[in-house]
Amino acid sequence: MKRTSIRKVIMISAMIMLNACSLLQPPESDSDGWVDWDGRGGWTGSSVEGEFLAEESSGIALSPPLALSSADEAKTLESELPSYQNSPLRAGSVDDNNQWDEYLLYRLQFRDWGIPVHDLDVSGRHVIRIINQRKMPVLGASVKVLDLSGDTVFQAITGADGKVYFHPSLRGNTQSNTYEVVASIGSDAAHLTFADEAFEHELQLDVRSSTDPIRLDLHFLIDATGSMSDEIQQLKDNMIRVAERISAMQSNPNVRYGMTIYRDREDLFVSRTFDFTPDVKVFTDALRDVQAEGGGDYPESLNEGLHQALYLPEWRVEETVSLLFLIADAPPHLDYDQDYDYAQDVFRAVETGIKIFPIASSGLDDQGEYIARQLAQITGGKFLFLTYGPGGAPGDDTTHHVDDYSVLSLDDLVVRLVEEQLAFLNGPIQ
Repeated sequence: MKRTSIRKVIMISAMIMLNACSLLQPPESDSDGWVDWDGRGGWTGSSVEGEFLAEESSGIALSPPLALSSADEAKTLESELPSYQNSPLRAGSVDDNNQWDEYLLYRLQFRDWGIPVHDLDVSGRHVIRIINQRKMPVLGASVKVLDLSGDTVFQAITGADGKVYFHPSLRGNTQSNTYEVVASIGSDAAHLTFADEAFEHELQLDVRSSTDPIRLDLHFLIDATGSMSDEIQQLKDNMIRVAERISAMQSNPNVRYGMTIYRDREDLFVSRTFDFTPDVKVFTDALRDVQAEGGGDYPESLNEGLHQALYLPEWRVEETVSLLFLIADAPPHLDYDQDYDYAQDVFRAVETGIKIFPIASSGLDDQGEYIARQLAQITGGKFLFLTYGPGGAPGDDTTHHVDDYSVLSLDDLVVRLVEEQLAFLNGPIQ
């Protein structure tokens, strides 16, 4: 065979191999931005179907089945929904750290109900606030609490309000009632010794104000199982409007958006994480693709979703307002072997300065409410809940165990909460 013919054969073979390799990869439009895409290339279908297709196609990823076969079919489905499905979602919120006595009473009542949770003893809470020489809260300060032997029993990073919450009983720290707090940024540090007679403490660091513009990381942790299908489109629309409104804020924060979607074991996937992006269009386009499916039983894999949301994205942490909005209508599975544990991972959020704001969707039971409020209270967030009227339409009522709350449209409420966080560093909301 002539040398030129051999070269042609080699070139043709190489092209065939390259094309074959490209077929083995998930489509770029599906995986771009998703840090843990599983290669199945879609949002619909069961894990069993995915394994069958992979076996039949010798590893070549096939296009996912469409949820609807045509635009006409989609319009027909939309027309069959109750008219209130297109009404703006409404929501209320409570701050259990500000309404502390009411929260402690709620905890006592919940204990009598005998509902299983991974409880965390938050009695004897200490509020530690870090300020600068202008009496402004310090964002991103490292806070450590040491016992009398010098061992670190608690560590955290301050959020925009400069606060962290130390609970001596959380990790069995019952042998000492005297502690030392060390707050620092870089080489600047401040120390304070306190005992259990006082529960609010303030330390001053001689540091400058936060960077301008303020850095803001927003991550959405979304239950994407079938039980969310009645509200998932409305919730997506709300989150898209939230992202667009935050990007247009006059304070012009240096904002990035990310999300983690979770379902349950035996579904097509358990969780998928979209890493932070400053491009609101890239984020909202990815969010529009999310579909609700799976989740055969009531609890879902919230434990894994939370873990991945805290560990997989590249949170900036340093001098960053870090907020995680958890949208769910079911509690986590507490019966899975070899699972993550929200009661442990919540301290990952505390240690990296991430505040959790759960948004309780319709159907969240007493167990789910309690766990959501645990996550919010320990990290310094707030508990949000959708409110309803007659027939399940958006309204002002809730079945959750909360009092003294006001109601706004969901996107107004979320934007307002973000503005509140930025206002600690920028000044009051106008």
